[in-house]
Amino acid sequence: MLEGEGRLMSKILVVDDDRNIVEMLQFLLKKEGYMVCIARDGKAGLEMAHKEQPDLIILDVMMPEMDGFSVSGVLFKDPVMRRIPILVLTAKGNAREIFDLVPNVGIYMEKPFESEILLNNVRKLLTPQTKPA
Repeated sequence: MLEGEGRLMSKILVVDDDRNIVEMLQFLLKKEGYMVCIARDGKAGLEMAHKEQPDLIILDVMMPEMDGFSVSGVLFKDPVMRRIPILVLTAKGNAREIFDLVPNVGIYMEKPFESEILLNNVRKLLTPQTKPA
């Protein structure tokens, strides 16, 4: 998280090859005060994740170079990167069961999505989890 305008700004990496989805997410997230980084395929997403160290990754499943399954698996194997929560956002409706088995995937959403539900899920994943004493 970065300090900005008196509050902490979360950095979100969007990894998706659909230009319209990327533009919509970028608009929604920036409007809410988040910093947004973009990668257009899975391989670039991994590189950007290592470079930018985002607080959250919004990840598509079907992409060129490397799909979302592979990206989430590589991230989970890295002890530094596995702490980053992932929100899977995809048109591939039958993939939920596979991602339910991936510990770093916090939320799975299908396209098309409702903006307010997506933003609520982003907030939920960015809120530190408190552990009972």
